[in-house]
Amino acid sequence: MRLEWIDDILAVLDGGSLARAAEKRLLTQSAFTRRVRIIEDSIGATLFDRRRKPVTLMPGVRTLEPELRDLSARLHKLRHSMKTASDQAAKSLGFVCQHALTTTVSPQVVLALSAEGQVSTRVRSGNQDECLMHLISREVDFAIMYALPGDETPESGNAFEAVILGTDTLIPVATPNVRNKVDAAVLPTISYPSEVFLGQVFARMINPRLPKDTTVSTVAETALTLAMLQLVLKDIGVAWLPQSLIGDHLSQGRLVRIDDVLPSQPLIIRLVRLSETQPEHAERIWQHLTQYLQLRTLGD
Repeated sequence: MRLEWIDDILAVLDGGSLARAAEKRLLTQSAFTRRVRIIEDSIGATLFDRRRKPVTLMPGVRTLEPELRDLSARLHKLRHSMKTASDQAAKSLGFVCQHALTTTVSPQVVLALSAEGQVSTRVRSGNQDECLMHLISREVDFAIMYALPGDETPESGNAFEAVILGTDTLIPVATPNVRNKVDAAVLPTISYPSEVFLGQVFARMINPRLPKDTTVSTVAETALTLAMLQLVLKDIGVAWLPQSLIGDHLSQGRLVRIDDVLPSQPLIIRLVRLSETQPEHAERIWQHLTQYLQLRTLGD
């Protein structure tokens, strides 16, 4: 039983004739009469009493008026709810940030999407490999990740498209209490696992530039920059953290920079998506985000 058929029957009940029902349903009388016959043929029952003028509903159908009105109301409500859910899904957008960028960049992205009239935004966090896998599996619309200068384009050939949003710097920091130990031959360090991006950056770009005869002693290891920050604040050791994450701690003196004696490393912040034709809505959001985020200073 289609909703339109129920509303046609109720229109006859309300109007008292096919002519008035046709007018209410914005149809010509001949078109409405054809609709009536289609309803009867589909149901396999005679619903309208054509022996009477004007044509009206059979008495047995009239007794079903309460159920018909209730069913019409519920189906209209259901259709509205489904349309609303569909519209929200069409406007929703998901993205993933590399762990170190979730705290600093994702709020700006959500603000940008809110300004663009987005209904909802799904935010995920992961290491760099996880971010790329979320993209490949289409679980998210785009990713925000770090790269080394000169390595701005993601791997896997032409599968990804990227734009540079800004810069950041991985800098060595410690509490003032730990700062005095930095000049010692053994450096107490909170390290990144070797398999994650920032661990690879440390091994490739920072470790070879450490002062001669300095030995790194790993006190703790974590892939989560927020966890690393808390460990540093507890006087556990030295850590290389993104400047964008620790600006307040530096300005308030809880942490001090040690890049006068230990190397730091510039980083690129990039916005990445699959390199393929995008829906109009997704393309508009991409362009808006690129412009919005590039106007803001990331990493200062």
